[in-house]
Amino acid sequence: MAESTLIWQTIAPGIWRLKAGRPSTLSPASVMNRPPKTAALQSMGEAEFPFDAADVKIERVGGRIVVALPLGSEESLYGLGLQLLKLNHRGRTRYLRVNSDPKQDTGETHAPVPFYVSSGGYGVYADTSRIVTLCCGSSVRSDSGLSGNAKDRNRDSSWKATPVSDRVEMTVADEGLDIYVFAGPTPLDAVRRYNLYFGGGALPPRWGLGFWHRVPKSYSADEVRAEAAAFRERGIPCDVIGLEPGWHTRSYPVTYEWNRELFPDPEQFVRDLEKDGFKINLWEHPYVSPDAAIYEALQPFSGSHTVWHGLAPDYTLPEAQAIYREQHEREHVKIGVSGYKLDECDGSELTRNSWMFPAHASFPSGCDGEQLRQLYGLLLQKMTDDLYRSHNRRTYGLVRASAGAASSLPYVLYSDLYDHRDYVRALCNSGFSGLLWTPEVRKARSSEDWVRRMQTVCFSPLAMLNAWADGTKPWSFPEVEPIVARYIRLRMQLLPYLYSTFANYWAEGVPPVRAMALEAGVLVREQAGSGRFDSDEFAYGGAADKEWDDQFMFGDSLLVAPLFEGETERIVYLPQGLWYAFDTGERFEGGRTIRVQPGLEKIPVFVKDGAVIPMMAVMDHAPRAGEKIDLELHHYGTSPGKFRLFDDDGETFAYESGEYRWRTAEVTVDAEGRKSGSVSGTEAGWSSAYGEFTWVFH
Repeated sequence: MAESTLIWQTIAPGIWRLKAGRPSTLSPASVMNRPPKTAALQSMGEAEFPFDAADVKIERVGGRIVVALPLGSEESLYGLGLQLLKLNHRGRTRYLRVNSDPKQDTGETHAPVPFYVSSGGYGVYADTSRIVTLCCGSSVRSDSGLSGNAKDRNRDSSWKATPVSDRVEMTVADEGLDIYVFAGPTPLDAVRRYNLYFGGGALPPRWGLGFWHRVPKSYSADEVRAEAAAFRERGIPCDVIGLEPGWHTRSYPVTYEWNRELFPDPEQFVRDLEKDGFKINLWEHPYVSPDAAIYEALQPFSGSHTVWHGLAPDYTLPEAQAIYREQHEREHVKIGVSGYKLDECDGSELTRNSWMFPAHASFPSGCDGEQLRQLYGLLLQKMTDDLYRSHNRRTYGLVRASAGAASSLPYVLYSDLYDHRDYVRALCNSGFSGLLWTPEVRKARSSEDWVRRMQTVCFSPLAMLNAWADGTKPWSFPEVEPIVARYIRLRMQLLPYLYSTFANYWAEGVPPVRAMALEAGVLVREQAGSGRFDSDEFAYGGAADKEWDDQFMFGDSLLVAPLFEGETERIVYLPQGLWYAFDTGERFEGGRTIRVQPGLEKIPVFVKDGAVIPMMAVMDHAPRAGEKIDLELHHYGTSPGKFRLFDDDGETFAYESGEYRWRTAEVTVDAEGRKSGSVSGTEAGWSSAYGEFTWVFH
């Protein structure tokens, strides 16, 4: 049955919504319920609807609703959440179920988001608590008019297993869903509108962007203190110490209660670490042990099935949220714990290891297991973020599952999978869908693998070494400790750049880490053998099938191109314009590829011509609120340049009420090529986070 009348409602500049069928009231957007950043959206301006609305079709097929949207023959499709295995989804069918084991290229992943971004400069999002199946140009209807393109595989070498299609088809086993369309005109503009409509990007506390270290799972308070002291003795910066399952009295399922044998005085322990410049982050998962003090209170608000014989609370219910919140507030937040690592909220589908509650599980709110599994990670993030907001303290943490409309949440995704190339591809993909990702380091096969992983993680949204199982430390491979220490220190030096980059994510919706397909000046179809490029199709997965999923932008000005174990050189694509090597200042012309041989001691990083990179001195930990820091402002190249430096207290939510300033660091170049730099001031009485400024010209 076809839907007769489709009414597209304009809900913000360049954003439209269509109610397809009868959408459920439970969805990622309803869980988040964050107001759009209206002023920022208005500043982007109006835009035309990006395709012919008459080409959108809705059908009901059995118990499913099918939404078909037009697709041009040259369009590539990106996004769909945290995809580790593919960048361009054109020609693929994606089954967007939450799954902790995305080892096959099906679309299942820790954070499936039914939001695709077209190389044509628009985005489409389906808001639903159900699993969405997307045919991303992989289905062809008999009435499409494309049947004349049939080819003989025996005689025609251009035959393809997946024919060119003229549509994207979204399928959901439900009564309906909300469809959002986000205009461009560029893919980045579409991503920005998506992020801004759902509340803007997350702004972590300044300390969250420092270096993190998670200790082995059963460490005692004294062992944690000793490990923290070793960082200080070696002069290696560290801001956050993470405690793994052993801090609980019981885990798998959990109690959320301190193990007093290992931590006899948790409050004093947290206070002691804070005094030495360390925040404490606690591992947990959602499944509540029968030994937990809150077990009986949560039982009436939990699902029909247990996980590891623990309750699976229905956190769509305010009553369940209140019980969780009161216990966490009393025993964690009020003693100074900085945040959480929210594990196991995704579920496994490995035949040998299937432990999640089933899709047919029932919950007191009326939702079923499919819906709660799709939303569990989002619910936990929102609940804990709201808890810290109530104390006017920013948190930053880790989570293993997420969903749509999540850009404002201060959580970074991670995985138990451990392929370095997949981790870098996930860094590229995360920026399409309002997600953050860390290619966390746990172990390594060799000192070379160790260095390459540590270099990559230091250029990610959360730089972390996770020693929970192996006890590894930055100095575990003594022969390369100086290299590893150098990059952890560089992470600290780049903190002003990275913090301001995240502030721009909050204010303007620009992802802090993003794929080359979102970068301006990418003109990259290679002419055979030339090393040069003549159009933008190659960047978007064109004929040469090179997706550039192994390099990424880190903020607006830095391009990072990791190497992997066994590599001594690699090809890097530089977008149009001039670029400079971050370490040496060597000049390169963009719009082409270059071959680099950096040696183990370097990860290739390139700086845009005219870029201003603010850097600070190496410190043991990030500066705290009220602590002024001096900056070196590094300018690269021969062009004038600007950088917007975010100035606030770095820890509270005062910035949301206007307690911040943007400081403009600007370089001008006169007719003789002489450079001069300036930084805008602030009014009398403003307590700046910055002290003296020194210019360095490269």
